Amino acid sequence: MKISQLMLFGVFFIGISSIEAQEKTSLTLGEAVQMAWEKSNEVTLANTKVNTKMYELKTVKNNQYPDLKISGQYQRLTKASIDLPNQGESASLASPDRAMLGMANLSLPIFAGFKIQSSIDAYEGMYEAETANAAKTKEDVALKAITYYTALYKAQKTLDVLNENQKSAKQRVTDFTELEKNGIIPRNDLLKAQLLVSKTQLSIDEANNNINNINYYLTTLLKLDPNVKIQVNEEDFFNLKTSNTITSDAVALESRKDLEAIRLQSKASEANVKIAKAGYYPAISLLGGYTALDLKDIITVKYAMNFGIGLSYDLSGILKNNVHVKEAESRALEVKNTEAIMTDRIKVEVQKSIEDYDLAINQSVVYDEALQQAAENYRLVKDKFDNGLSDTNDLVEADVEHLNAKIQTALSKATIIQKYYELLSVSGQLSQSFNLSKI
Repeated sequence: MKISQLMLFGVFFIGISSIEAQEKTSLTLGEAVQMAWEKSNEVTLANTKVNTKMYELKTVKNNQYPDLKISGQYQRLTKASIDLPNQGESASLASPDRAMLGMANLSLPIFAGFKIQSSIDAYEGMYEAETANAAKTKEDVALKAITYYTALYKAQKTLDVLNENQKSAKQRVTDFTELEKNGIIPRNDLLKAQLLVSKTQLSIDEANNNINNINYYLTTLLKLDPNVKIQVNEEDFFNLKTSNTITSDAVALESRKDLEAIRLQSKASEANVKIAKAGYYPAISLLGGYTALDLKDIITVKYAMNFGIGLSYDLSGILKNNVHVKEAESRALEVKNTEAIMTDRIKVEVQKSIEDYDLAINQSVVYDEALQQAAENYRLVKDKFDNGLSDTNDLVEADVEHLNAKIQTALSKATIIQKYYELLSVSGQLSQSFNLSKI
């Protein structure tokens, strides 16, 4: 009796564990994108890089402020012998046992060949460029989440259609088994029906495999438990309004964050040219200081203040600096060329995305028509088969065509949404559709 109770408890526990392991979570597309923005490693890294550039900019800005250094010493002395030459024997002084020294120095840069301001301009450009790169990273992560979400919907929808078709295929096998027993149809027809069940089962297994893989990709991106099974919210998925679509590359050339980052890098590279040219000029700074000295029983110095102007000029660097200027100008030209290349690439991406989106819409219309045709064809073939006017090959072929039409029709709707978001992405408009700027 106890063994039976333990077995029941074990079965119950295993059942509960299995249910928990297969926990399903309904997730809208917007929720998936927001979770990706908030939790993905790519976005975290991008934000960290922005913070790094911000601190670098603050560090460079500190160069325009005065440098104030304070130093002090306290020393214990041994019995030192102090003589004053040419002062006679009476000039010997007592031996001090301690010495104290304090100094304060101030240096304020006045002119450095515009190097300080140019450095600030350069780092401001790099900071703004990194900020734009971070925004582009968020858009890329959003598109990745959309791609996984759409692929998961397609796999789940394919599985639903296959399971539905498998029920009718198994029922056909049951019917054919009775007909074959009664000698109404040959065994070959039964085998064809069974073969269709087997092929459909292989497709079901493949669809389940796709679902598991895509689900893992998506949960990893969203930092969810891998055991969580995400269920696509179909109603939310198809409530997307795809009006006012992009029809040219003009919007992309104004809105793409990666292109904006290149332009800001170009601004920074121009400032780097000015930094290199600063080597042709001298550096001038305002100097000031204070010194206090106490050598016990010997000398005490107070209020020893000094001020003046410091000048430094690297004369040999004037000849050498020409190479640095050429290097900086060449790097600036590289950035300009990169901007031109990226501009052409964006134009190609936008044009391709527009064509792909239009193709998805046109294909969806054709698939809708094909589904109606396949459904009518299957109905007619089945009527003929029931009346002995068509064979099993025709029936199975019509069933397969009907199944493919149902799958393609279901997937084509999701493809339109996917291509629409891809068009928004290549046009730099994906952030607006999900309020990316608020995250």
